[in-house]
Amino acid sequence: MIDIILQLIYAFVGSFGFALLYNIKLKRILPCSLGGMLAWGVYLAINHLMHNLFFAVFLASAFASFYSEISARVLKAPTTIFTIPALIPLVPGSSLFYTMQNAVLNHWDNVSYYALETVTFIGAITLGLSIVSALFKMFTKKKTVE
Repeated sequence: MIDIILQLIYAFVGSFGFALLYNIKLKRILPCSLGGMLAWGVYLAINHLMHNLFFAVFLASAFASFYSEISARVLKAPTTIFTIPALIPLVPGSSLFYTMQNAVLNHWDNVSYYALETVTFIGAITLGLSIVSALFKMFTKKKTVE
């Protein structure tokens, strides 16, 4: 349980750092950081329940996109300032590092394993983000007067 709480804190701090890096206004930094923490929480919960990496990352990125769309409308800001920090905890940094490390060491069995994990993460993030974004654009399209 302590491990999960620490991971959520680290996700919050990582998202907070990227929000600062992107010069997001102070009143929006907390919602940005909270989005990253909640998205990581969704990932941990789904991965624990289903043990399916793709599905866990897909739902976590879909949640991050949904959270960003709602936050953008409530706080009257662009969606991207909430999306990017919310997705930071989901970026597959360690698997990408291990892919490159094993490639340099000529451990090709490990390269294929970590490369597949990296591509799975990236594909799930892209799919989750795209689907929710497209649905929001479809259902919130402004009606034009003819």
